[in-house]
Amino acid sequence: MIIVMKPDATESEIQNIIKIIEENGLKPHISRGKERVIIGAIGDEAVIRNIPFDSYPGVENAVPILKPYKIVSREFKKDSTAIKVDDHEIGSDRIAIIAGPCAIENREITLETALKVKEGGANFFRGGAYKPRTSPYSFQGLGEEGLKILYEAKQKTGLPIVTELMDPRDAELVCEYADIIQIGARNMQNFRLLLEVGKIDKPVILKRGLSSTINELLMSAEYIASQGNTKIILCERGIRTFETATRNTLDLSAVPLLKKLTHLPVIVDPSHGTGHWDLVIPMSVAAIACGADGLMIEVHPHPEKALSDGSQSLKPEKFSILMEKVKAVAEVVGRII
Repeated sequence: MIIVMKPDATESEIQNIIKIIEENGLKPHISRGKERVIIGAIGDEAVIRNIPFDSYPGVENAVPILKPYKIVSREFKKDSTAIKVDDHEIGSDRIAIIAGPCAIENREITLETALKVKEGGANFFRGGAYKPRTSPYSFQGLGEEGLKILYEAKQKTGLPIVTELMDPRDAELVCEYADIIQIGARNMQNFRLLLEVGKIDKPVILKRGLSSTINELLMSAEYIASQGNTKIILCERGIRTFETATRNTLDLSAVPLLKKLTHLPVIVDPSHGTGHWDLVIPMSVAAIACGADGLMIEVHPHPEKALSDGSQSLKPEKFSILMEKVKAVAEVVGRII
């Protein structure tokens, strides 16, 4: 239920509605706009329907949220959410470029890549310290050592760090180093992990699962938001279909659809979405054209030697070409990089 307060509602009237929500075992979510306050009552629908919110002083209107996901829905918050990270924003007119290697392999390659992507125009640096791999025999990441290398890369470039969290037990450690926590596709429905990051005051990139629907992605985002963290960035990274020519099928129709259904920022990962480095640039251009708020690009100075996903990684010089092309398209659609 969305409770819309009158423009002249007093703070006492607002707090009274919050009290009523809590007394009925529901969770209040407050959004203070320029003209009025909107309060979301989240919980048991049967309980919500029996509360006469319209009759309380200061309430202008009470509207049920029809979508199964509540807090992340466009019904709950009409204005698009922009998430601030250091001096950058994701979800504003400026498109976020998150670039770096798939995995943190060693200090030298990481710092080289970080400096190259910063030079090329990236405003976030990504890299996996913990790597979920299909095979248990593949490189699994450097763990805490990798996190320390990522932090050194931030100190040298000033770029905020994006890295994946796989296990709730590592949450405190990862948060010491990361500016944005990534929940990978394989963990999109790891609800214990989602609830944990929902209690953390850091932005979260939530990647769409390999075979997940749009509705399932938004319900996973709702798990995070239900715990209080609404700094969520959705990521389309391709889904599994019958097609085998590409690693996944990059569903760019998800971008405008998600922008219609939710107020959260939406970014695209064309590297995992295609699995082929030569498809990354054209799909990046297409992603910006259809309204994406950012891109997540895998870059490696020596992809032929990469320990993870070298076939989909751009060399730094190719990343520079990508930046030139997406800047041109961004300008056409009224965005900046």
